[in-house]
Amino acid sequence: GSLRITLHPAARERLIAFGNGDARSLLTTVEFVAGQAPVGPDGSRIIDERVLEAALLKKALRYDKSGEEHYNLVSAYIKSLRDSDPDGALYWLARMLEGGENPRFIARRMVIFASEDIGNADPMALVMANAVAQAVEFVGLPEAQINLAHGTTYLASRPKDNASYVGLQEAVRDARQHGNLGVPLHLRNAVTSLMKDIGYGKGYRYVHDDPAAKTDQNHLPEPLRGTRYYRPRTP
Repeated sequence: GSLRITLHPAARERLIAFGNGDARSLLTTVEFVAGQAPVGPDGSRIIDERVLEAALLKKALRYDKSGEEHYNLVSAYIKSLRDSDPDGALYWLARMLEGGENPRFIARRMVIFASEDIGNADPMALVMANAVAQAVEFVGLPEAQINLAHGTTYLASRPKDNASYVGLQEAVRDARQHGNLGVPLHLRNAVTSLMKDIGYGKGYRYVHDDPAAKTDQNHLPEPLRGTRYYRPRTP
């Protein structure tokens, strides 16, 4: 039969505050707490502040947002996206949502993933991830779960290329290792006649003056001339 609940007023107020305006989350929490509550003489589940506090603590332990299981689920989700497995990604997304993960956290990870693991293999991935993040803010739970699923399957299904991420790491390494190398003179703006006299801007070739709009001039400090940071996997 249906579950009957006796809810003390103080516990009711705390549950409403805990739900934070999310009806689905509130219903899920009430069902969980009722499952932990003792049965009264009339057969109903009695939820007072003490029972509620113990149940909420138990629920938090099932999915600790700062604990190991939190990071395990996120790791499984990201790896599923990276390995182009939409089924695995959807499952771990569902696990995070059912565990009470903040949808904003998931959306932020999607935005990062779009640039780090897809990049220019599909520039629309970042547009999609940002659209999901906006939808999470605009729609809210529970419907925003659909937006998260939409974005998840898109990101999992797109080609992967981490060339921008790897290139940045290598450029940062060189910036730290070589210190403040000077900007080549031909790349500097000659804003005064003195600067022009000492060579600022000399020899710079304006790319739009070339019929093909291309130039092979060096844009790196001399010690790094010829270094390639960006090596895309895709054309």
